Amino acid sequence: MSDRLVDGVHREVLRNGLTVLIQPDPESEAVAIVTHVRAGFFDEPDDLAGVSHVLEHMFFKGTPRFGPGELARRTKAAGGWLNAGTGYDHTSYYAVLPAGALATGLELQADALRHATIDAEELRRELQVIIEEAKRKRDSPSAVAHETMHAVLFDHHRIRRWRIGDEARLAEFTREDVAGYYRSRYVPARTIVSIVGGVAIEAAMALVRARFEDWAGHSEPIPPGPEEPEHHEVRVRTLRGDVTQADLVLGWRTVPPLHEDAPVLDVAAAVLSAGRSAWLPQALRETGIVLSVNANHFAPTEVGVFSISADMNPARLPDALGLVGRTLDRLATHGPSPDDLARARTLIRARLARRLESAEARASLLAEAEAQRDLAWIEEWAERIQAITGAEVRDAVGRWLRGDAVAAVAYLPETSGADLTPDTVREAFQVRREPRPVRRVGGTRVIALAGLDVLTRARKGSPLVTLGIYRRRRHAEDATRAGVGMLGIRSAVRGAGGLDAFALAQAFDRLGGPVTASISADHFGFGATVLVEHLLPAADLLRRVMWQPQFAEERVGVERETLVREAAQVADDMFRYPFQLALGAAFRDEGYGLPTGGTVESVGRLSPELVREWHARELAGGRSVIVAVGDFDPDAAASALAEALADVPGSDDPALPARLPVAPRQGDALRLVQRNRAQSAIAMAFPGPARTSADRFAAEVWATAAGGLGGRLFDALRDQRSLAYTVMASAWQRRDAGALLTYIATSPEREDEAREQMLVELERFRREGITPDELQRATGYLVGHAAVSRQTGAAVAGELVDLWLVNDPLEHYEQPEHPYQAVTLEAVQALLAASLDPGKRAEGVVRGRGSEK
Repeated sequence: MSDRLVDGVHREVLRNGLTVLIQPDPESEAVAIVTHVRAGFFDEPDDLAGVSHVLEHMFFKGTPRFGPGELARRTKAAGGWLNAGTGYDHTSYYAVLPAGALATGLELQADALRHATIDAEELRRELQVIIEEAKRKRDSPSAVAHETMHAVLFDHHRIRRWRIGDEARLAEFTREDVAGYYRSRYVPARTIVSIVGGVAIEAAMALVRARFEDWAGHSEPIPPGPEEPEHHEVRVRTLRGDVTQADLVLGWRTVPPLHEDAPVLDVAAAVLSAGRSAWLPQALRETGIVLSVNANHFAPTEVGVFSISADMNPARLPDALGLVGRTLDRLATHGPSPDDLARARTLIRARLARRLESAEARASLLAEAEAQRDLAWIEEWAERIQAITGAEVRDAVGRWLRGDAVAAVAYLPETSGADLTPDTVREAFQVRREPRPVRRVGGTRVIALAGLDVLTRARKGSPLVTLGIYRRRRHAEDATRAGVGMLGIRSAVRGAGGLDAFALAQAFDRLGGPVTASISADHFGFGATVLVEHLLPAADLLRRVMWQPQFAEERVGVERETLVREAAQVADDMFRYPFQLALGAAFRDEGYGLPTGGTVESVGRLSPELVREWHARELAGGRSVIVAVGDFDPDAAASALAEALADVPGSDDPALPARLPVAPRQGDALRLVQRNRAQSAIAMAFPGPARTSADRFAAEVWATAAGGLGGRLFDALRDQRSLAYTVMASAWQRRDAGALLTYIATSPEREDEAREQMLVELERFRREGITPDELQRATGYLVGHAAVSRQTGAAVAGELVDLWLVNDPLEHYEQPEHPYQAVTLEAVQALLAASLDPGKRAEGVVRGRGSEK
């Protein structure tokens, strides 16, 4: 597909006012259907704040034709998946399916869009789920800080409201409230249907007309929200809660998306934070002052907000605030250099290109452009980005990001860190004026070198290439050195091959994307997604990172401190932490029971010497693999990479076993932590098949049948009992061990009920297995997902690496459906009977204190 967004797009407005966008992609095996309704948080009167999101949930709760949950089940059975999201200016519903299932997808989407029942009893149950979601959001320090910033920055505009809605008011919503909003906003003239993928325009339009042309409904004027008067003053607020790190969010009122300064501020945000060599990461992240920092310009409709956010040790808040102020002053005084502009433009171009990779992302972008103004808008924006000058950025930053108009919010631990004051913020923003033979396996090409295997595969339609170098891990970490591998790969990207941290980051940014480091208990490596013309320079940089890291003492020290804080911060994550507790209990804090990032105690003991020792041991022998997927000739790319990397060291000696797998202990293993949170989260781990086991496919079929929208656990625990917003089942698989995992987050008052009902449903699975219908739907979803999930080069590269590193034949990539179609009811039953023994389960619980905290 062309990298121009609107090439080949068919746009048609039906007689009833509904807008249809269709863009065929002959290369795609998938089709995305995005239904974009102009009904978001800005459209809600104060007494119905949050109703757009409630209506998004009720979209899945049935019509006269299809009952609750049927939309998800039928979509999954067709091999697809669906979801939705509510924004400030719209609500979007999307489904991604195999291309041949377009008719099914449109039938389901149209029926749910036009004929939502909004049953009173279903609404009552779902409101309990939404309230749990609202509680979960209040447990996210970043979300609380960002939304509080909007409330501080605006006095009247609807953006100042807690957008998911007040829990007490949500509980009072009636069917008449929701149905009235539905009838007034969900009309053809406020709706855009965007379809992208392997479809033909004429056939797709015929299906659209059949489903939507008879839809009656008139768009009546919607009373606008209150306007925001001008005001220029420093505003601050300090929040405190049960957190270990500090979150800082700074915000400025800017301009709406069609204003001439909007793309200039987008470039300013990229100069400040896009890529590791950007100004803010260099000033704050690379010096160890913050864990992360980001700048963003957000302009949904009639308002714009420029924000800078960072999280850090509470004691470093004043340092972070001062450095942000000095960095903005530098930008407003001198503007970006030509190199800064070139890097920012390249990264924005690459970011847009990534949004053009998948059918879903492209369909969403088409709908957003149409809703904003017209289809040409996004391409005009992209052209404008490339023409923006440094002087324009300098002037826009000076005009809009003024120190006397900033809103600052800090979310701090209850007993540490100093409150923000207007004076401290003014001081921070005070203006300073200081100046070889190729083997073909289907579409994949393979070249074997002395110490490296080269894998390439073409993926047409996007001017990007995803490539990475990876190795199997040869040595296990023990409890005293847990996290040394993570520290090693993090430190490696902070200087390698004669380039210091800044030079290395800048080198990758010039190619189109940052270097990323990844590590698991089984393997580690480095990757990047860059513009395709930069394939060989990117490969050279990745080689330097893998084999020539500097491990400068200062950089290792900075990364160690960051890793310590991240290890501590895991305890704030109500999703990751219960699983860490459960797996630690299951594997007795050995092998897979150790967190890859280590613990606060283990990481604190690590030194540059231990990191260098880890690196030497891991790269002493064994083979590496480089994988490249992109818009190129795969034979030529493989040969070019082989020539460029011919001297990579390595040998054919097999990798040493990473560990002797530790079986989950017998008996009930419970690890419980009490936190001052609105919810309790429960993770359970049962022994399951490893990644190398033939039974892993049966485990994946069970997880698909059990979890997710339309899954049995989801229906039993969420839809029928309203116990939680999040219910999950997963087949967790590593090379030498595996587990069947479940998760539920619920109110502490219902924790025992949630655990009991989870165990009841799991025992039912153990006794009865899954039904033929569940097997058919799960298999259909996994087969369809195998095609749908390959929409980006990164996804394809990841699948190839996964196959290669566990010694799976690459032929499995060409026919991924075969192992799933071979799964039988008997195989699933045998697996569940052996695995879901309550006496073998390990459990991790983070227990909250409830709504009265």
